[in-house]
Amino acid sequence: MAKEQSFDIVSEVDMQEVDNAVQQAAKEISQRYDLKGSGASVALDKSTGTVTVAAPAEFVAKQVIDVLESKLVRRGIDLKALSWGDPEAASGGTVRTTATIVNGIEAELARRINKEIRDEKFKVKVQIEGPKLRVFSPKRDTLQEVIAFLKEKDYGIPLQFTNYR
Repeated sequence: MAKEQSFDIVSEVDMQEVDNAVQQAAKEISQRYDLKGSGASVALDKSTGTVTVAAPAEFVAKQVIDVLESKLVRRGIDLKALSWGDPEAASGGTVRTTATIVNGIEAELARRINKEIRDEKFKVKVQIEGPKLRVFSPKRDTLQEVIAFLKEKDYGIPLQFTNYR
């Protein structure tokens, strides 16, 4: 029997690039004419994987988020990797908005991806391995068809295809 080929489906974000983008956004906020001295700030908590934007008003918070998103895009981070929460009132009449950074594929989404691959009748085996999926097939062409199929779909998170062997 021929050796099986495989690849992994993962959803990972380079936290160093996110940190660099947050630092660039903070620098731009401190220097930009309309945001300078407004009290707006952006911070990254690497341990929990959250980005927090604090601003004196919701309008200013949206401007800060736009600045941050432009820096993330420039650094190659997919904006689907950030899940923004609703703005909430903070102390001193300010507004705080928090975004969680998506790392890994949730079990429910992994089952949905697995089901969609099986429904397409590809000749592959799919294993769910924690926050990733591994796809096996004796033919590389079949694996490439699966990758093309998944790239057409939108699952709300960025998917990467790694360990293609």
